[in-house]
Amino acid sequence: MSVWQAIVLGLVQGLTEFLPVSSSAHLSLAPWLLGWQAPGLAFDVSLHLGSLVAVAWYFREDWSQLARAAVSLLQTRTVETAEQRRVLLLIAATIPAGIAGLLLKDLAETVFRHPAVTACTLILLGVILWAVDRAAGHERTLGTMRARDAWLIGFAQVLALVPGVSRSGATMTAGRALGLNRGAAARFSFLMSFPIIGAAVVLKLPDFVRESSSLSPLIAGVAAAAVSSWLAITVLLRYVVNNSFGVFALYRVLLGVFVFGLLYLRGVPAT
Repeated sequence: MSVWQAIVLGLVQGLTEFLPVSSSAHLSLAPWLLGWQAPGLAFDVSLHLGSLVAVAWYFREDWSQLARAAVSLLQTRTVETAEQRRVLLLIAATIPAGIAGLLLKDLAETVFRHPAVTACTLILLGVILWAVDRAAGHERTLGTMRARDAWLIGFAQVLALVPGVSRSGATMTAGRALGLNRGAAARFSFLMSFPIIGAAVVLKLPDFVRESSSLSPLIAGVAAAAVSSWLAITVLLRYVVNNSFGVFALYRVLLGVFVFGLLYLRGVPAT
């Protein structure tokens, strides 16, 4: 893989990681559409190091407060503040995807990455995102979240093992279904991305480093992903203040239809 290809994939990963359009779908489709050799899941996951840096920097004040709350929680073993409660909610939301990732990692690297599967999930979850966002209420804030909400959003995150679902899309859709306003749903989705992305990077980055003859493409890709991830977070949090997720739902459906069209033209079997 060239440095240029890595930069392109890094930009794609970063821009789509926090928008509800599925970064895994774009990373699996981009080499296929451009005629490049697929870099593999280890490289795709390694690019997420850039997204990890972006979410850590953007929410640095939140992480500072949460870190102090976690230390206090360990010391007192009592939940007294909103930050301490949020620490527990983030832990609860992370557990389902962590377990599922370990159990289903082989499927995630093979069957789930077929273009037809990706196209189906892009369309299906796009329709669900639009329907839920349109029907959901707007009154709940992060401060109203309870353990049940965190668990349900965490289980929604499990679906993101399938390219096309979108981790942010699934979790924001779940948050909206539970009545969170768009800003709260997006913010909790971004915060809960940190531990699961961090765990995935820790597991997969060493694999890519061992298999790679040069780290230059990875470094360039991670840098591109960090910049584009920060941009995606900034844009989405501002956008959802006064706008719905409809434009992202429409994009997902159109992309899914486009992929099906290419599969047909190229004579690629759907299974």
